[in-house]
Amino acid sequence: MDQEVIAARSVGATNPIRSGAEYIESLRGRRLTVYLMGELVDEPVEHPIIRPSINAVARTYDLANEDPALASAVSPLTAGNVNRFLHISTSSADLVMQNKMQRRLGQLTGTCFQRCVGMDALNSLHSVTYDLDGKYGTHYHARFKKFLTRMQAMNLVIGGAMTDVKGDRGRSPSQQSDPDLFLHIVRRTDDGVFVRGAKAHQTGCLNSHWLIVMPTMRLETDDKDYAIVGAIPVDAAGITYIYGRQSCDTRSIEGGEIDTGNLQFAGQEAMIIFEDVFIPNEHIFLDGEVEFASTLVERFTCYHRRSYVCKTGVGDVLIGAAATIADYNGVDRASHIRDKLVEMTHLNETIYGTGIAASHQGIETKSGAYLPDEMLANVCKHHVTRLPYEIGRLAQDLAGGLMVTLPSERELRHEKIGPMIEKYLKGRPEVATEDRIRILRLVENMTLGRNAVGYLTESMHGAGSPQAQRIQIARSMQIELKKELAKALAGIPATTRAEIENDLSAYMGRVFAPVPN
Repeated sequence: MDQEVIAARSVGATNPIRSGAEYIESLRGRRLTVYLMGELVDEPVEHPIIRPSINAVARTYDLANEDPALASAVSPLTAGNVNRFLHISTSSADLVMQNKMQRRLGQLTGTCFQRCVGMDALNSLHSVTYDLDGKYGTHYHARFKKFLTRMQAMNLVIGGAMTDVKGDRGRSPSQQSDPDLFLHIVRRTDDGVFVRGAKAHQTGCLNSHWLIVMPTMRLETDDKDYAIVGAIPVDAAGITYIYGRQSCDTRSIEGGEIDTGNLQFAGQEAMIIFEDVFIPNEHIFLDGEVEFASTLVERFTCYHRRSYVCKTGVGDVLIGAAATIADYNGVDRASHIRDKLVEMTHLNETIYGTGIAASHQGIETKSGAYLPDEMLANVCKHHVTRLPYEIGRLAQDLAGGLMVTLPSERELRHEKIGPMIEKYLKGRPEVATEDRIRILRLVENMTLGRNAVGYLTESMHGAGSPQAQRIQIARSMQIELKKELAKALAGIPATTRAEIENDLSAYMGRVFAPVPN
């Protein structure tokens, strides 16, 4: 099928999306097979549990209009202005601007806005396809640039699908008792391949227009059929979406607007089942080159781990909610309250500082795309696996037990008992009881409810669980070099080994490189 026809079908139009409202309209009428709580969803856009996650993605479009310097960039492919989520970073400044945009969107939505995975997949593939072509004389890079050019022109949402369900973690993909536990090629034709398998924890997949499937781990020679990277329309034949449950998600279908805590925005995760789904040759960007699977995973995680500075924007909201409830409770001037807010801010800025530093020290790849500093990217994500939990704990400390014992909005609106709630849940006399309840529900939402998924558990396991970062930090920590530095100052004769000299050269290049203009 012609590229333009496929792109048009995926958004229901042939014109580029220009706003959040147009984005929402582009999702209507698609023939998706979506199951939520055991029922087939007729129109995901109208489902009250799904809609808040759509609103969060829509906000990424509106921000690009409100602040184009922050959320858009000039594409090196077309020289036109494109949404930054579709942009290939060609400088460390571009990487830094990604982080600034991510923090701002976290502030605006208080949740996961679901586009970072696609952005990081695109940036990873730019350099990996270039290196593939350089080694094998393939044409993946040209295919990829043609695809991305069209996506930029239509201003579409790209979802990255990397995490397989994995089955027996002690076995490689080709050794599994069920071959479908990792996405793999089941049939080839002259026009392309058919794939089967499942991808788990897929953030924002229903809210995307296209998915890019990628391997999830290092592969061996016997795993060639699992070494597949390709772009697939979200509404392609053979795809089933099973929507993931979130804590307190059914509050969205109970009516009212207080008990959800964050009525407008939420995140989204689903499992994607691929049953003989076709990928045409022009949308295949890796096929069987197993040694490049690990390269792709490493580069993707390098981008994505420093992308977790988005949690600092969410953290800004939570710190603000904690400060507000302290104010409403009349204890905002207490020294221990101020100290806890300072600690929350310190932890939040620690995450942001390491993420920004990883971007600032980005290096140019052969393709011209810039890659964040690997060590600092992993340090950033490792902070994210810990510090949001402490920020959340302090927010709950400041909120008090009422956060989890509040009566429902129905009681608040009740003719008889509503006035009782107004009277007995009053804090400072000049603050409306309803406002106090609303801010408590927001703290609950972000630390226990729907958006705790994106702020806490996703912070733990997204882009790799904590041990994955520790492995990468161990690989990059250059301990032998540091021993030599210590010996030199202690007056112990140096060991002049070639690997130490190489480590020193790499370390000096990474840490002491000139600041780019």
